[in-house]
Amino acid sequence: MELIEVIARFNEQGQIDPLSFLRTGRSYHVDTIGRRWEDESGQHFLVMVLLERVYELLYVKNESRWYLKRAGLNRLSG
Repeated sequence: MELIEVIARFNEQGQIDPLSFLRTGRSYHVDTIGRRWEDESGQHFLVMVLLERVYELLYVKNESRWYLKRAGLNRLSG
């Protein structure tokens, strides 16, 4: 897993919506948030960015940190 910087929005119900993330000096705008789930490791988000690439982001609440778990999967192979 790779530690990343994420810009996110918290709505009125406390739900997190990642808006963009920074990885190796490059910014990625989140076009679509797909599946999301929570387990013992934290909150997982499958997000789609330009060119239909899917990334799995992980928010670890007790650390207040974001991680990139899986990167750049093609939408059809995800």
